[in-house]
Amino acid sequence: MSALLDVILPVFLVIGFGWIAARAGLFPDGAVDGVMRFTQGFALPCVLFRGVARLDLGAAYDPGLMVAFYAGAFAGFGLCFSGALWIFRRPLADCVAIGFAGMFSNSLLLGLPITERAFGPDALAGNIAIISVHSPIIYTTGIGLMEWARARGQQVPLLRLGRQIARAVLHQPLVIGILLGFAVNLTGLPLPAPLWSGVEMMATAALPAALFALGGVLFRYRPEGDRLVIAMICVVSLVVHPALSWGLARGVFGLDDAGLRSLILTAAMAPGVNAYMFAHLYGVGKRVNASAVLSGTAFSIPTIWLWLQILP
Repeated sequence: MSALLDVILPVFLVIGFGWIAARAGLFPDGAVDGVMRFTQGFALPCVLFRGVARLDLGAAYDPGLMVAFYAGAFAGFGLCFSGALWIFRRPLADCVAIGFAGMFSNSLLLGLPITERAFGPDALAGNIAIISVHSPIIYTTGIGLMEWARARGQQVPLLRLGRQIARAVLHQPLVIGILLGFAVNLTGLPLPAPLWSGVEMMATAALPAALFALGGVLFRYRPEGDRLVIAMICVVSLVVHPALSWGLARGVFGLDDAGLRSLILTAAMAPGVNAYMFAHLYGVGKRVNASAVLSGTAFSIPTIWLWLQILP
């Protein structure tokens, strides 16, 4: 019970404050969009830049950690895509968007603060390692498959399709922050102390502001229709992905306790807002993905508590 009170509830209380403020009209849509744009476009890239720039690459990038997480993520995509296609008979583009929701866990806005509150800031190396390739891998996969689904029968040249995918991925602010972090880390480039101080200030503001804005975003979307599709996404995200990752981590790779904590508390998060943003970008599966983000975030409170009880 202490894990629920000390670790999980403060994070969801901040989200709840944002939701209540939006519902009361104190946090209008324009303000929500502005804060979310600030966090997604500027503050969170600073978090990733700082984390990657200071990361011990040799120690953090454990192959077992990465394979266990991304095998679970891609399995989540496969299950949700197949279920949407073969069981619920959704159009192919919708299936890609629904599959994206099944593999894009909220590793940044939920995984980082919950891991930090549970195990301290020194426990975040594994989280940062996963997140540093999360957006590039997941977005490249999602955008590539969506462009393929939309281009079927149109004879789009592979080279042009590849350029479209690369352009879309490299224009993501989170990816830019990650790439700049790698540049500093690998070159050993010394940055002036005032610059680091500015990055620290931005990074400190990022998570509470993003969580508060997430509450405002979630207020907009109420679960309606497609309940079985939404339930499928939530089960895959909150149960199947972390369970598969746990099995691989313990049964195949023998991951240590620190790596296991980062792995499971990243894999067990609800679908991120990016799942809705991806659907909105292509104009498909918007209602399903928005409802899955909202429902998954609510249902993740008890499931995260259970995973915290299981973790060493």
